[in-house]
Amino acid sequence: MVSVTAVETQELKATDRCDACGAQAYVRVTMESGELLFCGHHARANESALREVAVDWDDQTDRIK
Repeated sequence: MVSVTAVETQELKATDRCDACGAQAYVRVTMESGELLFCGHHARANESALREVAVDWDDQTDRIK
């Protein structure tokens, strides 16, 4: 299992969109090769595979109202 380290990141904005469906992104997944943005739904749906390659997992879903 890969350890995920928290780093200080910026708050995702309304203009940040999910790479899977285009909805507002609330999760930023940083990997050695780059980063992907996901809505809460697609982050949860792909979490097990993404966590294996993630260097950082920035979950801001607590901001969803």
